[in-house]
Amino acid sequence: MIGKIIKGIAGFYYVDCGGGRLYQCRAKGIFRNQKVKPLVGDDVEFTIVDEKDGEGNIDAILPRKNELIRPAAANIDQALVVFALSHPAPNLNLLDRFLVMMERQKVPVIICFNKADLEEGEGGRELTELPAVRAYRQAGYRVLCVSALNQQGIEGIQELLKGKTTVFAGPSGVGKSTLTNAICPQAQMETGEISRKIQRGKHTTRHSQLFCLGEDTYMMDTPGFSSMYVEDLEPEELKGYFPEFAPFEERCRFLGCVHIGEKDCGVKDGVKAGKIAESRYENYVLMYQELKNKRRY
Repeated sequence: MIGKIIKGIAGFYYVDCGGGRLYQCRAKGIFRNQKVKPLVGDDVEFTIVDEKDGEGNIDAILPRKNELIRPAAANIDQALVVFALSHPAPNLNLLDRFLVMMERQKVPVIICFNKADLEEGEGGRELTELPAVRAYRQAGYRVLCVSALNQQGIEGIQELLKGKTTVFAGPSGVGKSTLTNAICPQAQMETGEISRKIQRGKHTTRHSQLFCLGEDTYMMDTPGFSSMYVEDLEPEELKGYFPEFAPFEERCRFLGCVHIGEKDCGVKDGVKAGKIAESRYENYVLMYQELKNKRRY
């Protein structure tokens, strides 16, 4: 039988083979010996061992289109990363780290800022003029401003998901599970409240799960994260994962310029001119220094 892993919990993998039939499967020992772990999103071959109770064994993992490490997933077409515009304020350093990871794995990203209802009307500001929104649109990313609570912008997201497998990711407390419920009511995901004391969300999603929204359309909700480290990367490679730097690099005086200590740097000039967001550049410098310090040790 051929199916797709839609959920993995405590050593069990739940395989959907269409028609609403779900099998609880274990992975054969050969995967452990080969140090290969089945992932949510994997297409697999499996053998039914008990039709009545819906149990089976996974025999083989079919070739993967891609594999994400965090969140752990396979065969992803795009990522929708969710942050709140406020309550809590968006951690742009965390967002930039996520974007670097997705750029490395060549996974297109849609940035979704939730809780737009809390920002609209604040001094008559347009959402498109908010610094965070401007920064990422300027960098070339598709940016959405939505309100899961008020169902604002949900139809636009649903249109972008059609015919693709999309992983939803983001920190806790930004309304990711509420957004999942709005897009896919059958998910009936648990939602949580923001802790007023620490302004962080309680973890409401404890495992990755794939939901079918329609023909060839899947959505994966993943546990929230509060930290992310860029690893296994040479410091000099990092600039290649900030796409907005590329148009300015030809103006750099030195070949191989890393846009930090060098003189006559086109990227730094772009920052000064307001054509590259200062927050993006500052986060680039922080990550570069982290990678450089790791290399020393």
